Amino acid sequence: QLARDNLAKTKERWTYDPMGPVTLFDDNSPPDQQIPRQFEFTYEYLTIKGLRKIVLVDPKGRQLGNELTDNAYDDDGYRFHDVLHLAHAAVLGWSPVFRKLLDPARPHKRRDIQKVDEVEDGGRAQVIEEAIAAMVYEYAARHKMLRGLPRVDWELLRSIKRLTTGLEVRARSEAEWEHAITTAFKVWRDVRDNDGGTIRGDLTKRSLEFVRK
Repeated sequence: QLARDNLAKTKERWTYDPMGPVTLFDDNSPPDQQIPRQFEFTYEYLTIKGLRKIVLVDPKGRQLGNELTDNAYDDDGYRFHDVLHLAHAAVLGWSPVFRKLLDPARPHKRRDIQKVDEVEDGGRAQVIEEAIAAMVYEYAARHKMLRGLPRVDWELLRSIKRLTTGLEVRARSEAEWEHAITTAFKVWRDVRDNDGGTIRGDLTKRSLEFVRK
């Protein structure tokens, strides 16, 4: 039994099929309660009370979420960290933070099922995702923002799995999380290098890409 368990863990760590079938957590929800299957957003700058801040806008010019700075003494690019949430949505089909960003007044939460709305799309799940984003960002900052690194440490992935034990995203493997993380930072580096730009995601293809400045 121990050998079988170890084999299963090894498979979960290393096996990732980007062309494999995609079952999304909200497939059975109405469209306005789903994460959009395709999306495109652009990072732009605004000057607010004398401060230059970054915002995400959709193709119609509507702003998503709050205006951001790095909230740090150094210019470390954290203002672009929402890329991680977009990657969680695109690659994993999961992001309670992204659901809220889409429309703070009426988030894309699964309101038809009260417990799912409360547990999977509510405040605690959002806090957990933000904690994961902060942890992953700190890890990436210690490893050259993952430039040239196709893999991340096992312990980072296990920490994420422990944090998400009580959520639907526990169904996603370490390999899938690793793909989400490396995808996020490939796009983050492009956005950072261009100091903005447009990002396109596709949940059916489990892809996120930098499109243009």
